Amino acid sequence: MDLIKTIEEQQKRAGAQAFRTGDTVKVFFKIIEGKTERIQVYEGIVLCMKNAGARRTFTVRKTSYGVGVERVFPLNSPRIVKVELIRPGKVRRSKLYFLRDKVGKGAKVKELIGGAVTAAMAARNAAADAAAATKEAEIKAEAKAEHEAEAAAAKK
Repeated sequence: MDLIKTIEEQQKRAGAQAFRTGDTVKVFFKIIEGKTERIQVYEGIVLCMKNAGARRTFTVRKTSYGVGVERVFPLNSPRIVKVELIRPGKVRRSKLYFLRDKVGKGAKVKELIGGAVTAAMAARNAAADAAAATKEAEIKAEAKAEHEAEAAAAKK
């Protein structure tokens, strides 16, 4: 059992964003199509957080053209570039599945307001941006090293 826990600890992301159920977030998710990569933004309300450790997931719900769409994201996935907190929500439940049946204003979640909340939200987003920038720099360095290795192999 200890071996499994040590492997899971290694797979956790260092700069994981701290957000909760009820928050409105933007998830910047990397989509790989063949050789091209792009970042797709998915904005919605966090319905629930599940599991623990490296297998932790969160569900984000948005309304697209009048139809509710939900997507489950693994929290420690390397494809998640960053999670940006848009609006902190004030909820009293850990799972917001009742929002599936609500329409219009009934589907809204109250917003936490105040100076301390705004400062904490700005700090969270700054930490997420810093983590995303370091991760992007690592990826670019790896790609540059691979490119140089290919160029050296081609010269020989």
